[in-house]
Amino acid sequence: MRTLIRSLVALVASFISFSEVWAETQQHPNILILYADDFGYGDLACQNPNSKIPTPTLDELASQGIRFTDGHSSSGICTPSRYALLTGRYHWREFHNIVGIFGGSKFAADRLTMPEMLQQRSYHTAAIGKWHLGWDWDAVRNHELKPMNAETKPCYGPNHFDWSKPIPDGPLAHGFDYYFGDDVINFPPFCWIENDRVTEPPTVMANSENWKPLREGNWETRPGPMVQGWDPYKRLPTITERAAEYCRQLKETKKPFFLYVAFPSPHAPIVPAEEFNDTSEAGAYGDYVVQTDDACRQILEAIESTGKSDNTLVIFTSDNGPERYAYERDRKFQHWSSAPLRGLKRDIYEGGHRVPFLVRWPGVIKPESVSSALVSQIDIMATLAEMLDFEIPNGQAEDSQSFLSVLTGKAASARSEHVHNTYAKKYALRYGQWLLIDHKDGYSKGKNTEWEQRHSYPEDDNQKTELYDLSKDLEQKVNLAQRFPERVEAMQERLAQIRANSDH
Repeated sequence: MRTLIRSLVALVASFISFSEVWAETQQHPNILILYADDFGYGDLACQNPNSKIPTPTLDELASQGIRFTDGHSSSGICTPSRYALLTGRYHWREFHNIVGIFGGSKFAADRLTMPEMLQQRSYHTAAIGKWHLGWDWDAVRNHELKPMNAETKPCYGPNHFDWSKPIPDGPLAHGFDYYFGDDVINFPPFCWIENDRVTEPPTVMANSENWKPLREGNWETRPGPMVQGWDPYKRLPTITERAAEYCRQLKETKKPFFLYVAFPSPHAPIVPAEEFNDTSEAGAYGDYVVQTDDACRQILEAIESTGKSDNTLVIFTSDNGPERYAYERDRKFQHWSSAPLRGLKRDIYEGGHRVPFLVRWPGVIKPESVSSALVSQIDIMATLAEMLDFEIPNGQAEDSQSFLSVLTGKAASARSEHVHNTYAKKYALRYGQWLLIDHKDGYSKGKNTEWEQRHSYPEDDNQKTELYDLSKDLEQKVNLAQRFPERVEAMQERLAQIRANSDH
């Protein structure tokens, strides 16, 4: 009888959602998203047996929760992926490209964002690091001055802006109570922004000749205003310390927090601090990944010091795959940042958007979990909504599908399909084990023949599309489009349906 009673109690409990429990106890979990920039799937040591880069903090985070081996960003570039993450909506429904220099906001005024949703559940929300989702720079620009020319392209200097004014339509206008960062690592203005104002007005033009030389890659820096003495090598340490300090200050607060830390790393310019030199066997980039891993350690330890770690949901992921320097890194150090995948940043092959995806949630997620479920960053918003018993309004977070049941171990999967896209005329569709590249190939800037030959990829078969069975061919080497024309046609029809918004 006691066994029966215990079984009935367990059965009833299984129908009580976590959100109902938290609503009763008012113990909504804190939420921390650690968002890396150009961090490859194969850069995470625990999922790449041939990695030349140690990532002890992230490996431990994975062991403490769940590691998704089939997690994706919305795009192969940064602004679209960030937009999708924070809105639960495919970026391509609105735009494809990144926010340009001094570009406007990508958020419509009536678009519900993740932090706005969390504010409605009494969260304190903060964004620290890279923004790259636009501001209303025209509101602080001196329109009487014409843009300058730099290498035949128009650009702005320090005097083109009134730096004493607040900059509208940034993070604070879209759900964040606090912001600190430098907007975009290689775009002007090269200065720190706190909330909606610069902390120090830029007075000079950026000049990379005054900076310590790079060990790898290029500066990738666009011309524009900069504060005197700006040091790119101090970006990651400053953002890390600000995020850690934010966490430490929460020790006495009872209000739940949402902290979105958007690292500038390991995006180019590749600028690891000297103390991390030679901490990997993959050059300066590898050292920068090690420093990013250590940044995560500092932030997680700061939360631990407050006693809030056990009630904090932590997500680590990346906006897209690694930059093109990965080809040379593979040749020189035998470290393939997308391993075992094909493709890099911008590509619609798996390496462009399949990214590290780790979730830790003490007491909810079983440690040492590894899931092959197809998940997307656009799903995080619906997952948090279900967790908090928040009803997402019609027309918002349209593409988001909750994977809370996967986190809690009640289901093996949540979504069965996902649209991959970076640029307007190239799409791919994932459906179960199948991947359709609805184009002659999945590269954005042409293939690297030397890399393909070294990794035994076949020569082009001149097909209009590519079809892969990822359950057998994760490297995407064997194009099955000719063998399964009916599947290609069916997936093309489904892709058209989703793009037309006729059926989610």
